[in-house]
Amino acid sequence: MVPLLLPSSPIHSFPATPKLSFRSKPRPIIRAAAGLEVDSFTKKSGYLFQLSAFEAESLLDYSPSRIAAIYRRKPLILLRRLIQVGTTFGKWFGVRYIDNLMERSDQMFKVRAAELRKILVELGPAYIKIAQAVSSRPDLIPPSYLDELSLLQDRITPFSTEVALDTIEKELGLRIDELFSEISPEPVAAASLGQVYQARLRRSGQVVAVKVQRPGVQAAISLDILILRFLAGVVKKAGKFNTDLQAVIDEWASSLFREMDYRKEADNGLKFRRLYGGLKDVFVPNINMEHTTRRVLVMEWVEGQKLSEVKDLYLVEVGVYCSFNQLLENGFYHADPHPGNLFRTFDGKLAYIDFGMMGEFKQEFREGFIEACLHLVNRDFDALSKDFVTLGLLPPTAEKEAVTKALTGVFQDAVAKGVRNISFGDLLGNLGTTMYKFKFQIPSYFSLVIRSLAVLEGIAISSDPNYKVLGSTYPWIAKKVLTDSSPQLKSSLQALLYKDGAFRIDRLESLLTESLRARTEKALVKIQREEANSRVVFKEILYFTLTEKGSFVREILIEEFAKGLDALGLATLDSLTSVATTRIPFTGSSVSFMSKEDIINLRTFHRLMFLLAGLESNKKSFEEVNGVGNPNNNQSAYLEESSLLSYQPALVSEILAMLSIIPELPPELQQQLLRLPADLARRLISRASARTIQRIFL
Repeated sequence: MVPLLLPSSPIHSFPATPKLSFRSKPRPIIRAAAGLEVDSFTKKSGYLFQLSAFEAESLLDYSPSRIAAIYRRKPLILLRRLIQVGTTFGKWFGVRYIDNLMERSDQMFKVRAAELRKILVELGPAYIKIAQAVSSRPDLIPPSYLDELSLLQDRITPFSTEVALDTIEKELGLRIDELFSEISPEPVAAASLGQVYQARLRRSGQVVAVKVQRPGVQAAISLDILILRFLAGVVKKAGKFNTDLQAVIDEWASSLFREMDYRKEADNGLKFRRLYGGLKDVFVPNINMEHTTRRVLVMEWVEGQKLSEVKDLYLVEVGVYCSFNQLLENGFYHADPHPGNLFRTFDGKLAYIDFGMMGEFKQEFREGFIEACLHLVNRDFDALSKDFVTLGLLPPTAEKEAVTKALTGVFQDAVAKGVRNISFGDLLGNLGTTMYKFKFQIPSYFSLVIRSLAVLEGIAISSDPNYKVLGSTYPWIAKKVLTDSSPQLKSSLQALLYKDGAFRIDRLESLLTESLRARTEKALVKIQREEANSRVVFKEILYFTLTEKGSFVREILIEEFAKGLDALGLATLDSLTSVATTRIPFTGSSVSFMSKEDIINLRTFHRLMFLLAGLESNKKSFEEVNGVGNPNNNQSAYLEESSLLSYQPALVSEILAMLSIIPELPPELQQQLLRLPADLARRLISRASARTIQRIFL
């Protein structure tokens, strides 16, 4: 729902002393067959009717069996709707068939896709809602239809205000003039399930949005869901889909029924406000529970503009941060994030409204999603195919090699430009084509997650065509995988950083660098900050590694430092031995104490030192000049050792300069830092002892 009202919009005012008398009889229900005034949406559909009180109560929660039982007793209504739906879709499919016969399908695609969208709007709320969901389901429809269906919005002609006021009075048990001192004479927004009025509460004087449910919508949706389930069964068999289409319909029907109960929406809104209302520059309106029922919802008025209508890239960043908290921290997220539900308030905050459709992201899926992002960015497509199984996209029996090959073909070009240049929309489109081709299945929760991120990127692109939402989200993913205490994520980090026992320093560099770009709640700023200098980088890394959250990474770093210092000692011994043999006549060539593994450890040690000192540019120039770390370089191990050692004094000097930051650390972190040398020495002694024993007995 879109409770947007400009300050100049008219408001109907009631007198201070009400002159309206309380009606002893409720207003009659407006029926389409009675010839009374109804909205154009109802006229087009022609099926507005009411369920009995018993029937309505039996359908508070979605139940296919109860719906079927109700409409078995209403065969004429069911037959009329079947004919209407059948003839409407039949005409469209007939035209498409003629297009195929005349070989003009490609030329007429846009026309037919637009016609389909209009048909869905005319058929009513169930078809609109299902189509909105399907528009992010590339396993169900060809990708070519996604663009047109993504434009589908709730743009329905409002129903009679007289009916709306009558509904408010009956639901709340009070006259309109007793509830409100002012109310807009016409709705300020209308959608398929209901419409919104602006009003002022008489008791408190607060300006509120009053959402009123469309009459007959429960009966209409339950009838259409019954028909859709039947059609889904037919289509699944004819199209040979792997996805259980009836299960998809049931999932979305359940969410629709929850959305029709405004009491559940109110509970969602309160929970969303509790979890995210305290985030910087995020506004979540409060719900007035006293005046909320199953068919009427009263909430705090949001004054502002749709986020999609204003160019505010900062609020998009706020939305990315809030989405991260929703999806990957708490798992409770806004599942209907179309642009009409995101507002920019006049005081510059991002407002979320309409909490009818919310999603729950289970812990195992959250961790699977994080792992999938890590593997995607690091081009580990074999692991990514396994993530697809974890996320429920593929059955465990799927051929992993074929999937890996397909994913490599889809993603390798996209990720080659780097994570900051990956377009989420492009990824979704390319992946959608592959999924449709291979008939993959997509759980409903996953399509909601993808849709929420894709919507944010779409809004951002209108302000900055080069904006990439994944580039803004990945720093949070990197930070979470480095700091989370989950055993699964720790195992994933371990597997990411080590391959066949070898430490992959480049991946740690990437994760640390990206995590430093993550803007915490306190660090959100309206101007993109410049690249931090080396002192700031070193301080942030120290803060991270010395805290409890950084303990796992700290253990890895200490272990790699121990390996590096051990290798540095061997390299120094090699250097001294080499000098001695050159000065003593008649001696043979010196014997190196270093193994290939030691050389790798020494290289890793220097890269760690560069990373801590924030000397990326110097490191690159050094490696370019000396050829260090180049797998195609033919220089000897000795030359590499000598080059590293010759650069050592400058590097140590930089590190010593960085140590001036230590007094700025909190006392508890300083204490933690003082314990590190002892731990490092213990590991060095352990390595030296193990190497000595190995050389003696082997």
